[in-house]
Amino acid sequence: MGEEELHQLIGGCIKQDRTSQKMLYKAFYGFSMGICLRYANDREEAAEVMNQGFFKVFTRIETYDRTRPFKAWLGKIMMNVSIDYYRANLKMAYADDLDKAEHLTDGDMADKKLNYDDLLKMVQKLPPAYRTVFNLFAIEGYTHEEIGELLNISPGTSKSNLHKARQKLKLMIAEADSTPSSGTGYDSGMDYKPIVAITKTDIRGIYFDRNITE
Repeated sequence: MGEEELHQLIGGCIKQDRTSQKMLYKAFYGFSMGICLRYANDREEAAEVMNQGFFKVFTRIETYDRTRPFKAWLGKIMMNVSIDYYRANLKMAYADDLDKAEHLTDGDMADKKLNYDDLLKMVQKLPPAYRTVFNLFAIEGYTHEEIGELLNISPGTSKSNLHKARQKLKLMIAEADSTPSSGTGYDSGMDYKPIVAITKTDIRGIYFDRNITE
């Protein structure tokens, strides 16, 4: 979609034109679903969260600064709605705040390249508290201090949950390593191909780009 067409759609949405809203929704469905899938338990929940996000988009679109990238503005809304949904509908299952969490290290990860679909399925299997912190830190790039402010937890708790999320993922990767390709591994469990919002990468990049103590 070109910039001129996008701005025309945005102008129509500001006027609450239903056709413009439907076209904008269709154009950015995949991008938005990709973000929500990373925070949700499954595709159905992600769709519910995404629709809440688009409701906010359409009711607040007049606040969008057209000098800035629209995707960045939209992505921030989808991320915030995902966090709000988690906080409103699920009990916070965070571990106790431990000072020693500041000194946690990742250890060695299994040397296996996974496609994004496999990684997404593993992340969705994490407990909601671990999954939320993992996404905010490893994917969104927030610091533990910023995560603490978003989720009303301490930086130490954020570090502890990130560490535990990575440990659980490590076990899943090891299991995938030991599963025959024709068996019941994560590939065989995928009954759809998610549309993702970030560049596909191998799991080592996500784990080692940033240290847990940052």
